[in-house]
Amino acid sequence: MEMKGEYTIPAPRPQVWAALNDIAILQQAIPGCDSMNRLSDTEIEAVVTAKVGPVKASFKGAVTLSDLDPPNAYTIRGEGKGGVAGFAKGGAKVHLADVPDGTLLSYEVDAAVGGKLAQIGARLIDSTAKKLADEFFERFSKLAAGQPLA
Repeated sequence: MEMKGEYTIPAPRPQVWAALNDIAILQQAIPGCDSMNRLSDTEIEAVVTAKVGPVKASFKGAVTLSDLDPPNAYTIRGEGKGGVAGFAKGGAKVHLADVPDGTLLSYEVDAAVGGKLAQIGARLIDSTAKKLADEFFERFSKLAAGQPLA
């Protein structure tokens, strides 16, 4: 699965960059995130509960940040295991740019799933991924701009 998108966040680029690296903000922004712990400057461990069609599972995974170019871009890669539900792995290239209304965050995602998740069908997985991405960026945009979640 591949996905691309852009979101304008009403905050200056250094503030958005700081939010992208703040696990408290990320945990609040990621739908279904149960816990998140920073293992090092470039490694994060997380537990996320996700529902894709009839399959609901808790995924425990590790995320690694690379190609760090503060406050402009980074690459994030991760893999989560959800027991009998299967696994999800992939990555995203994230780029920040100044725009008149704040910061333009653009991303390119590549991901793969296996196990029961892979049997659900690409269309359902793609639509669920798009919905979760939209929910994440709506929450992240508010949090990065210093606004409370409603």
